[in-house]
Amino acid sequence: MSADLAGTVAAGSLLLAVPVAVAAGLVSFLSPCVLPLVPGYLSYVTGMSGDPRRGRMVAGSALFVLGFSLVFVLGGALFGGVGSLLLGNAEVITRVLGALTIVLGLAFIGFLPGLQRDVRVHRFPAAGLAGAPLLGVVFGLGWTPCIGPTLSTVLTLSLDQASAARGALLALAYALGLGLPFVLAALLYRKALTAFAVVRTRSRLITRLGGGMLVLVGVLLVTGLWGQFIAAIQGWVGGFEPVI
Repeated sequence: MSADLAGTVAAGSLLLAVPVAVAAGLVSFLSPCVLPLVPGYLSYVTGMSGDPRRGRMVAGSALFVLGFSLVFVLGGALFGGVGSLLLGNAEVITRVLGALTIVLGLAFIGFLPGLQRDVRVHRFPAAGLAGAPLLGVVFGLGWTPCIGPTLSTVLTLSLDQASAARGALLALAYALGLGLPFVLAALLYRKALTAFAVVRTRSRLITRLGGGMLVLVGVLLVTGLWGQFIAAIQGWVGGFEPVI
């Protein structure tokens, strides 16, 4: 790891934020409004309705993930870039967004049904590999409120030492958490269908755990404990000396 990269990791608390971003993406994938649609998405992006071919399905899912990853990374870069202009008020903004994260977490669990209206884009590109990345873009732009609460939490974390690069990196981590299960499901299609059926029976528990994670992050941001964790990690990284 270069000195510049090590400094970025330490200063930006990425050792703490990146795992949270990946976990938030996974929570989005397992949510009741994404997981049940995965088989349909996989068939749609390959343009096949019968017995799917593994290679084509993996390629289609990868292109689909690429589409929404691009949307998230661009949005994260924009959010981080704007945040860098507001660093003078970073503490106040972080606490306000932390409070918003708590509200979004409660909405994700279902405690605030008024915030769970379905706002989606219902016009899709043509089925098949050519339309797969476009479908990914549509998913990234319009699939709210499913991914809204978790993605908003990730973007909030980018305000610490805010920069376009940090926002893009955390958004990419989120996209990987959400997207890699799509590719894995395509690779192990039949086994994945069985696993999804089991997970769907635990969907309420998964949703509550995911929402609880968002609320916890929000509380840490509001109380300032997130900053204390960051300081601890900075000390650990700064004091680390390689054996060789």
